[in-house]
Amino acid sequence: MAHMDIALRKAALLFEGAIGMALVDADNGVTLGALGGSSDFDLTAAATGNAELLRTIKRTAGRLGLTGSVEDILITLNTQYHLIRPLTSRSNGGLFLYLALDRRSANLAMARHQLVSIEGQLSPVW
Repeated sequence: MAHMDIALRKAALLFEGAIGMALVDADNGVTLGALGGSSDFDLTAAATGNAELLRTIKRTAGRLGLTGSVEDILITLNTQYHLIRPLTSRSNGGLFLYLALDRRSANLAMARHQLVSIEGQLSPVW
């Protein structure tokens, strides 16, 4: 777990306006590593809820007969952005990256781009 936290710490430095970041098991909502959060923002609770959201979206896509996979999910609030990025490596099972950003200081396009590159940085860890 210490290696996971170090990898997340390095990755989180890429994000201006980061509130928190986590690597989450989508199958059970367990946070495998996390960085950030505050007394006002429970990162683990948010990650668990987002695991439920991702499972629901995948189920719905299956019922609709949609092909392809979810690249990312964006939730916009008036003060924050929340990004959910399922990892595509065959070896990771149902893992996803969750990133919460302060909308006033974050660059959403850059954050999405940077999340794509983080999987490669984390792969040696898992």
